[in-house]
Amino acid sequence: MSDGELRSVQFRREREAAWRELEGLVIAVEKRGMRALDASDARRLAMLYRGTLSALSVARAISLDRNLVDWLESLCSRAYLCVYSSKRSASGALAGFFLRWFPQQMRRLRWHLLLAFVFLGAGMLAGFLLTLGDMELFYSFMPAGMTQGRNPAATTEFLRDGLYDVEHLNDSLAAFASFLFSHNARIGIMAFALGFVFGLPVFYLLFYNGLSLGAFAALYHSRGLSVDLWGWLLPHGVTELFAVVVCGAAGLVLAQALLFPDRHGRLDTLRVRGREAAGIALGAVVLFFIAALFEGFFRQLVTDVEVRYLTATTMAAFWLFYFLVLGRRGAGT
Repeated sequence: MSDGELRSVQFRREREAAWRELEGLVIAVEKRGMRALDASDARRLAMLYRGTLSALSVARAISLDRNLVDWLESLCSRAYLCVYSSKRSASGALAGFFLRWFPQQMRRLRWHLLLAFVFLGAGMLAGFLLTLGDMELFYSFMPAGMTQGRNPAATTEFLRDGLYDVEHLNDSLAAFASFLFSHNARIGIMAFALGFVFGLPVFYLLFYNGLSLGAFAALYHSRGLSVDLWGWLLPHGVTELFAVVVCGAAGLVLAQALLFPDRHGRLDTLRVRGREAAGIALGAVVLFFIAALFEGFFRQLVTDVEVRYLTATTMAAFWLFYFLVLGRRGAGT
């Protein structure tokens, strides 16, 4: 056994009893709420949480076993919710969710996110290349109700005008944004829910949605309108596509709990991870709402291509900061 492995084993042996005690209290709270603990246990929960958080910082600093660090991150995130959720106002809990818990979970689920992104991206690439080779495939990949006449039979002028025309749109922008929010959120929640059937439909849905976008991009590319199209799509698409990926990752969390339960058994693992996945899906719905506002208002009212690309770049930078930096000082980061 190497020095690093010995150090990890010793570190864990000295502290594991406290971690297991904390885990037991967390499970009790997750099952029955804070009423499951008496005053002494509640104080003990807070004390063990702070001790485990310190242990997590040490484990990171001395580069201990990755699996141990991941487990401690998960335990600290769960304990954080137990310790602070009952002590905060609704506004405080909401701020804690979006400023701490949600970005922390995104960092913890980086591999789930990467896998979901790979399948969505593979679908986009396949849809683009296949449609570019045979434009008739556009009708197979793109749902008819979503095209609004933007298909291979349309003229180039019609396709271009649809990216910039703002006439007669103001009265319908609010209704359009509402429709887009409900439609895209429904797709995302479906990807999340499909995790309950062991994840394979999640991959299919992500890939199929990628096919649709790839086919749409191929149509405009064939008419020399790629720059115009992506300027039209990206201001809202950066947020919307990430929301789809987040929902897919949440579905994969459920699938992982079903296929690879921990020592507590499949039902308990699914209950714990299911709560995490549901919180992640809730955060994704907010992302869909933000994307719908951009899609229904901003991109229809702002027609300057440079401004559109600048906005898309700003949104991408903002989300990178939000998910990579925010909440790193708190639990489980």
